Amino acid sequence: GQEKLSCNPRKENGSHVVLCELGNPMKAGARITVDMELSVSGLEDMGDAITFQLQLQSKNSPSPTNASVTVTVPVEAQAAMELRGNSLPATTVLPVSWHRVEGSRRLEDHGVKVEHVYQLHNKGPSTISGVTLHLVVPNQLGGRILLYLLELGTEGGMNCADPPGLNAEQV
Repeated sequence: GQEKLSCNPRKENGSHVVLCELGNPMKAGARITVDMELSVSGLEDMGDAITFQLQLQSKNSPSPTNASVTVTVPVEAQAAMELRGNSLPATTVLPVSWHRVEGSRRLEDHGVKVEHVYQLHNKGPSTISGVTLHLVVPNQLGGRILLYLLELGTEGGMNCADPPGLNAEQV
């Protein structure tokens, strides 16, 4: 028949040990199948696998030859990412007669300031690191400047590489 095991976690020689009692009495030559589901936390720095040592021991007749089995289980982190963005102001209309002033260092001579804000969210369930986001902004249209890229800023410990042409005229 099927029975639930009574298992107790403990630390032994710096290792985490889970001791499960199968019960008594067992007849000589009995074959037992055990399915175990383990929930392990804190695997962010474990690499790509975790290893378990499994050993069956009898209290009635201890034997130094009780074989242990090594089981390696691959660790795969999963996280759902979400990119949100908006522009401030959401809509910009330039007058028909407006022309960019070549060589000017005044911001208003290059157009209306539009700020694009992007937020990258981890929806879990795992933590993330080493994420690379490539964001392509169309700054030219038909060989003419569409958006003049002035600056790039980040928050939250992120690193960004400046795109080519960032503030090319040092406005």
